[in-house]
Amino acid sequence: MAANLDKPNRWKSDIAESVDLYNRWFMEFAPKAFRSARTDTSGKVIQALDATADLLSLTADSLRAHPASLRTLRLSSAPPLAADRLSGLAGVSRSMVNRMENQDALPQRMGPEALEINLKKLATVLSRMADKDLFVWLEASRVPSEAERERAIAVVSDRLSGATADPVIRNAQESRQLLLLKSWLEGREYLEISTDQHFSLDEMKPGSFRLRASIPIKQQSGRQVNIPVDVAVMPKQAGKRDFPVVIEAKSAGDFANVNKRRKEEAAKAAQLRDTYGRGVNFALFLCGYFDSGYLGYEAAESIDWVWEHRPDDLVELGL
Repeated sequence: MAANLDKPNRWKSDIAESVDLYNRWFMEFAPKAFRSARTDTSGKVIQALDATADLLSLTADSLRAHPASLRTLRLSSAPPLAADRLSGLAGVSRSMVNRMENQDALPQRMGPEALEINLKKLATVLSRMADKDLFVWLEASRVPSEAERERAIAVVSDRLSGATADPVIRNAQESRQLLLLKSWLEGREYLEISTDQHFSLDEMKPGSFRLRASIPIKQQSGRQVNIPVDVAVMPKQAGKRDFPVVIEAKSAGDFANVNKRRKEEAAKAAQLRDTYGRGVNFALFLCGYFDSGYLGYEAAESIDWVWEHRPDDLVELGL
């Protein structure tokens, strides 16, 4: 029983409707997320400028005193630097950059001499790459005017807000999709196995489901590992040896990135089928920019999908 993989005649209209649905949600949610991020990031930019005397004293000492300012400082460059790019240019480990930015801390196992060398490397790159068209006072090594400083704060805050708001938007969309799936299942009298309850595939009863389940699979080496899935649903008519329907929630705000991600879903489906048999029903719950190239790839991998704008197609998966 297939929901959409065998119906290419309606892919085009479904793609258009899915894009419209995502755009409506984005227009409603994204500005709120950005405003919230903007409020938070403005303070971080001011802290970074205060810590470095408006970038006039961007030194190892200033980075040592304020490790978290590193994210703001790399986005103050021209061009703004990704964390990996900064790591490569400075010859500093990515783990050090991550620890400074995400934990506001310095590496614990690095000796004082090595730490000083690496902080100087970061400071040198950041000073050299600083956006001098934005921080116009740097060339003359002078104190900025109030207007110049406020303008720089606004621009860097926008850069930082975009980097902060994007994951917030992704997480909110995923949570919304899972809530919709939960509501649809409960509306048909499926019972949720909550996260504080024991979960085992062998003990799943017909008519039950679990959000963010962990399913064991066997790797080619014979080692058993757990892989995460968004939803596992045991159909009401399932027998004792039946495997649950596995659903992955996917959303996308542009067509460019989805084709980079499509192999991830195919790999997960292959792992489940290699472990539990070719009959595993693995499906996607889609909202946003998924083009016919993406859909054709998934169909060729025997991966079905249900569109968020037509959730009742879940019935075609046996639910």
